[in-house]
Amino acid sequence: MTRYRNVALFVFLAAVWGAAFMAIKAGLGTPTDPGGFFDAPVLFAAIRYDVAGVLMLAYAAYATDQLVPRGRDEWATVAVGSVFIMAGYHALLFVGETDPAVTSAAAAVIVSLSPLLTTAFARAFLPSERLTAVGVVGLLLGLVGVVVLSNPDPNDLLAGGAVAKLLVFGAAASFALGSVLTRRIDADLPIETMEAWTMLGGAALMHALSVGIGESVSAVRWTTDAVLAVGYLSVVASALGFLVYFVLLERLGPIEINLVSYVAPVFAALTGWAFLGELPTRYTVVGFVVIFAGFLLLKRESIRAEMPRLRGRDTSETRD
Repeated sequence: MTRYRNVALFVFLAAVWGAAFMAIKAGLGTPTDPGGFFDAPVLFAAIRYDVAGVLMLAYAAYATDQLVPRGRDEWATVAVGSVFIMAGYHALLFVGETDPAVTSAAAAVIVSLSPLLTTAFARAFLPSERLTAVGVVGLLLGLVGVVVLSNPDPNDLLAGGAVAKLLVFGAAASFALGSVLTRRIDADLPIETMEAWTMLGGAALMHALSVGIGESVSAVRWTTDAVLAVGYLSVVASALGFLVYFVLLERLGPIEINLVSYVAPVFAALTGWAFLGELPTRYTVVGFVVIFAGFLLLKRESIRAEMPRLRGRDTSETRD
């Protein structure tokens, strides 16, 4: 029964995080159907993590015995996470999704590059490790997948959402780099506490960025869709989603939980179609296949090493 609960939680997490791309798109709106925050995407992202950060801080107070980071390493971890994982990732993602050409599914597929990019950054920051020839091919396949998905017009590289999709790619790269740097610091800080302060720090940075680029609170239209989008992203996708993620990370390990990134685009496409009328293009599908092939090449050794443990767990599990 434990295995079935894990599968159910895995599918739930993929659905919740996949639908988040649709919720972002719905909150931002489009030029022909403006939503609550079309004129202030960075402010939208900041408000999302104002709420999520407070909720996660309350959970950290309940679940851990350390509510505030201590020492230089712990605060450095929070600072890196705030800059790269929260502010950098979400500001670029939300701005990229303002382009009508960037559908919910397209954004989710590009973001699914994060595990692949994380591996590449980890190798770059660890001099003792180098990518093999097959690993380099895997990394290049991932980049080719983004090019295929972007489908740029050689005669007009600024058309067809190519720049917006590159912004989303930059978001995935920012998240991957932040993940590697926080692991490199390796501070002994409860993950719930780290997430809470990282969310709040990232929200503060995005508020500052929002002001700096001229976004105004007056641009916010608190429509029903806007309230629903913020509520879903803050409570369900962020607070509840990360709690499920922590449980699965402990039960399944990093290899299997990384696969959430490759299931989420399915739900992004389904919810984008159901709520926004978005239809994935053939470039989205082909780009996803190429990116996933790159992931399998880069993670081939880890996946091979994981298989005996998975088979052993399958045969040794008992009903409970």
